[in-house]
Amino acid sequence: MNLLQKTSNPAFTNYFFYEENNTPKTMTVSGVFLKSLASISIIVIISIGIWKLHGDGINVKWYSMGGLLASIIISLIISVRQHWAHILVPLYAIAKGFFLGSISAYAHAKFPNFPYQAIGITIVTFVVMLLLYQTRIIVVTKKLRSVIITAVTSIFMIYIISWILSFFGIKVFIWGTSWPAIIFNILAAIFASLSFLLDFDFIERHKNKSPKYKEWLATWGLLVTLVWLYVEVLRLMKKLAIRF
Repeated sequence: MNLLQKTSNPAFTNYFFYEENNTPKTMTVSGVFLKSLASISIIVIISIGIWKLHGDGINVKWYSMGGLLASIIISLIISVRQHWAHILVPLYAIAKGFFLGSISAYAHAKFPNFPYQAIGITIVTFVVMLLLYQTRIIVVTKKLRSVIITAVTSIFMIYIISWILSFFGIKVFIWGTSWPAIIFNILAAIFASLSFLLDFDFIERHKNKSPKYKEWLATWGLLVTLVWLYVEVLRLMKKLAIRF
């Protein structure tokens, strides 16, 4: 079975778990947890620093753009140079710290406390999805996996196309505050949440089997989903605030 069918997260691809395990040390859940915790800490620390710069009156727009572009480039490199993950994933966390710190600072300036609320919703959603997965209230079946993969792929394609069109001055509906834009945001947040189920399932399938260094790749995948969900929640809250 194609490994892409085991997760909806765009960070997990065939590159990551293809090689045979020729080393005694293998990927563990605790290893993924510790690396994820360290990476999230990096994002938080960098974000706080950028937020402080914005509070001091410094324009952090370029930090946002630079962090976004850097994270994209780093992601592309990780996908083809997985053995560098132990170096690239921390760099990815730094880049995302610049990006999230900037957009969060701007959001807080216009809509006080929205970033804190978005963080809270993201954490609660992560915990809820983990409990649903662990208790098997939601079972990750082949059909569910296919539906989520198709939906997530479609959502990312819409984002990419709309981003390209923006360079030509064409504004796609998803960036507005219309009801279609709000509904799109809601659907994106829902499928970002559901992606956690497939990521947990993916990690469980490969724990104690894949090489140890691939814990960094699993960490990267979880970071992608966490950041995606946070951004979707923050955007949705802003749109609803403007709309109402």
